[in-house]
Amino acid sequence: MRARIARHRAERPAGWLTIEEPLALVAACRDLPDAAELALIDCLTLWVGNRIVRGDGEAAIAADAAALGELIAEARRTWLIVSNDVGSGVHPETAEGMRFRDALGLVNQAIAAAADRVTLMVAGVPVRVKDVTATDRAQAAIGGTHARRAP
Repeated sequence: MRARIARHRAERPAGWLTIEEPLALVAACRDLPDAAELALIDCLTLWVGNRIVRGDGEAAIAADAAALGELIAEARRTWLIVSNDVGSGVHPETAEGMRFRDALGLVNQAIAAAADRVTLMVAGVPVRVKDVTATDRAQAAIGGTHARRAP
């Protein structure tokens, strides 16, 4: 794992501002400089896992996911957020595994609700799950209905 981390660090462009925050993700995101036009979070899966291992409850994790969703919704910058969908795989055998799966599922739902675009990668192929346009947002703001677009 140390070698993998070192390789990932070495592959990052030199001009990137990199913040490695395993637990206080929301605070780190709030503290990003205004000049940061793009933020990449890689990844929610590790963040939730770290929180579970630390002993954080689902309510605390869900509250932080909601707070992160609010930051995303502010649209002060572009957010690229990586996560895994562990709910589509093998049913966890342990209570802790089920707790992790459920907590990550709730976090993923909160972030997907706040995001304009959600893409699921299946065998390396991007599958568009959600794509909200500026027109969709404007209609929602005035109480209009969303026109359904063809896939």
